[in-house]
Amino acid sequence: MKTLRPASEVADRAVYDPSCARCPRLVSYRSRCHDQHPDYWCRPVPSFGDPAPRIVLVGLAPGLHGANRTGRPFTGDHAGILLYETLFRLGFANQPTSVSADDPLRLRGVRIVNAVKCVPPENKPLPEEIRRCNAYLHAELAALEGVRVLVALGRIGHDAALTALALKRSAFPFGHGREHRLDATRYLLDSYHCSRYNTQTRRLTAPMFRAVLERARELAEVRW
Repeated sequence: MKTLRPASEVADRAVYDPSCARCPRLVSYRSRCHDQHPDYWCRPVPSFGDPAPRIVLVGLAPGLHGANRTGRPFTGDHAGILLYETLFRLGFANQPTSVSADDPLRLRGVRIVNAVKCVPPENKPLPEEIRRCNAYLHAELAALEGVRVLVALGRIGHDAALTALALKRSAFPFGHGREHRLDATRYLLDSYHCSRYNTQTRRLTAPMFRAVLERARELAEVRW
């Protein structure tokens, strides 16, 4: 299987372990998926984007035929359509689409992470799987010292970010468009997840999503 990430980007096993086996159910599912799709990535998916971001987007987990196939978050599946187009329009990406991990997409000022790095059955990780994987998110956020805004893409991303930062969920209730002051320098913004279901039912529209990311850009004081 081809390697999709340079060694320098995955060297810290506290942040990303490509052979992680902490969750037996997810390991088994990955293995079955690889048997059915031998050309798929079928491993934990590393974060993607600017290595020194001002904004971090916290998603849910790799999609079966998206990041689990390509090895890059939100690449090659429906959820990435609105995400990457919006990032491009706001100046965070050099192109509006992402179809494979070896395409020329680059992000600046933004990094994409997931609450769970392995694809879960039916896109539904178990609570204990989210807890186990949170150690990676904790380590990554601790290493990203310049982050000013976290954008939670859905409630699971919201809760995972708070857990990784050792903050009480009850103090920061989730709600689309909500803005939470975490400390003297950091904010958490909430958005509904840019999933196929949410966008097709119009629970999340392009203007709604853009408004959240525009506010993130403002709070992060990103200047091009």
